[in-house]
Amino acid sequence: MIFKVYYQPSKRINPRRENTEVLYLEASSEPEARILVESNTEYNVEFIEQLDEASLEYEKNSPNYKLTEFNK
Repeated sequence: MIFKVYYQPSKRINPRRENTEVLYLEASSEPEARILVESNTEYNVEFIEQLDEASLEYEKNSPNYKLTEFNK
């Protein structure tokens, strides 16, 4: 499954909507996606959204779409 992860680049700064960024990640579940991001980055995860087929196709048309891979 592909997840869209909304995050703040740093845990040290108060979250601001203007600083929210996203990454796309393949994982078997939402908890696994959270663990992958939190164990491999210093990001402050705000929200994780599982993408259905239609949403994924839409996101793939975005110039910012890139699947992030972490070493497990």
